[in-house]
Amino acid sequence: MLSPVMRWISNQTWSSIMFRSLRRWLCSRHHSLCILLILLVVCIAIQTFVTRQTRNDKLTGLPHLRFPVKSSLYPTLQNVWMDTHSESSMAAKPDMRSLQTEQVADLHHQNKDYGKLSDDNLLRSVAEVINIATDSQMKARIASPGKTFLPKQGRKPSLEHPGFSSKRIGKDFNAGPNKRNVNAPTISSFLEAHGNSGPTKANCHPQSHIVFLKTHKTASSTILNILYRYGESRNLTFALPQNKHSQLFYPFFFASHFVEGVSTKSVREFHIMCNHMRFRKSEVTKVMPEDTFYFSILRHPVAMMESIFTYFKSIPAFHTTHSLDEFLDNSWRNYNSSVLNNHYAHNILAFDFGFDNNVAAGAEDLEERATMAIATIERDFHLILISEYFDESMILLKHVLCWSLEDVASFRLNSRSEKTRHLLLPNTAEKIKRWNALDWRIYLHFNTTFWHKVGSVVGQEKLNKEISQLKELQAKLANICLKDGGAVDPSQVKDVGLKPFQYGAAIIQGYNLNPHLDRQMKTKCQRLVTPELQYTDHLYTQQFPEATAKHRQATKIVAPQHHRSDSTAMIGMVQEIEANRRQTIT
Repeated sequence: MLSPVMRWISNQTWSSIMFRSLRRWLCSRHHSLCILLILLVVCIAIQTFVTRQTRNDKLTGLPHLRFPVKSSLYPTLQNVWMDTHSESSMAAKPDMRSLQTEQVADLHHQNKDYGKLSDDNLLRSVAEVINIATDSQMKARIASPGKTFLPKQGRKPSLEHPGFSSKRIGKDFNAGPNKRNVNAPTISSFLEAHGNSGPTKANCHPQSHIVFLKTHKTASSTILNILYRYGESRNLTFALPQNKHSQLFYPFFFASHFVEGVSTKSVREFHIMCNHMRFRKSEVTKVMPEDTFYFSILRHPVAMMESIFTYFKSIPAFHTTHSLDEFLDNSWRNYNSSVLNNHYAHNILAFDFGFDNNVAAGAEDLEERATMAIATIERDFHLILISEYFDESMILLKHVLCWSLEDVASFRLNSRSEKTRHLLLPNTAEKIKRWNALDWRIYLHFNTTFWHKVGSVVGQEKLNKEISQLKELQAKLANICLKDGGAVDPSQVKDVGLKPFQYGAAIIQGYNLNPHLDRQMKTKCQRLVTPELQYTDHLYTQQFPEATAKHRQATKIVAPQHHRSDSTAMIGMVQEIEANRRQTIT
């Protein structure tokens, strides 16, 4: 048995051990609590900072800039897939009389002529796969003028898929000093840039910044009327020619100071540009906003040449010939490119788009020039419509611009009477294709791409439905608005303000309005049938009242003097504008 002293010592040692252990445990626990407390404070501080930063970002719009992504690369893959696998791709029945010629011409603008993005292996690989797949599945069919065919087979894909830039050719055949944007605008990219993929979506917003390149004898006057009506009803501003001129000083290359209000800076914003001009993108962009939608329309060169020969019969190239065949048989003898207005007689589409139109069918560089022209148009324009398929074109335009069916409803304007239309022989058609070889190749390409865009943007089922709705709406408007139910010869048009301008050997028809229309309906009907010259004059007067007053005063002073020809007057006006501009700059 332990003595009391030993028991005390033993108990004291055990107590010390217990005390030291307890103190060590408490210190360790205290240390852990301190660490946890510090971590908690740090987390709270970080959370507070992030919350405040997020609030500031929302106020300043920084979330949109925080993670910049080259978004154009990714949607293009989807666009290519949609274009290739569209369930509603369409084709047009070929003209059997010229099938062999069309097939030969079509060989010169295959996918092999177009390069892919050299700095992006992913896009290059996808493009090659798509080209191989589509080349083996689809065949290009060419539109016969004046006939509409809804195809059962898919069409051959575009020569250049949306998002893929064309091969840059060292030799630029554009006749003007025009620097082109290498990023090709496409319908898909345009819709994606504006946050929508079609007018059926809730986030679709109607487009109001528009440039329409008005080509000649392609139903472009009807489209101009559509744009005029749309803009006027919404108080939009038009980029109109200076001094009440009807054209933007065509056939000269477009310059920004040709537009009324640019030099004086009296207009803050232009919404729509749609009068005749010789296109030059670098100058157009000085007038129009960055988000502008660019489109134009083409017509089968054979039908277009027949119309041009009738309408512009008075130009030097046609004046001495009795028939189109006679001109074509001696085309190079009759045609002198240095004579004013003779450009109408040769590759007029290429000329309007800003290219050199003087190229022979047998020229060594014809294919290269055609490839360059097609690639440039692809870059500069979001959409190219086809005149032979006007209803289809309007439905496509409606979807792309996010407009309503009523916005694209129209009556045919600047249209000839059947009395002045002439049937062409098959060999005449072949002569025209050879004479206008550059236009022919441009048309072949965009007739093909048009159907791809119809299929991918609209779809065949919806297209058929909306065409029926459009025709029904136009029939109702004709029944309400038109006294005679349709167009009449100019001698029968009662209202001078609605009588179309007559030029050349063509008989341009017009319309008579029904009497007793209420004020609102009369305004609507008048806009539908007002010819181009009168409508342009009306918009100019409405948009520039002070300039109109000055112009009227100047007209009164000049009236007693001898009259000059329209072309001479235009040249003088352009020279005067250029002189005033130089004086202003200096």
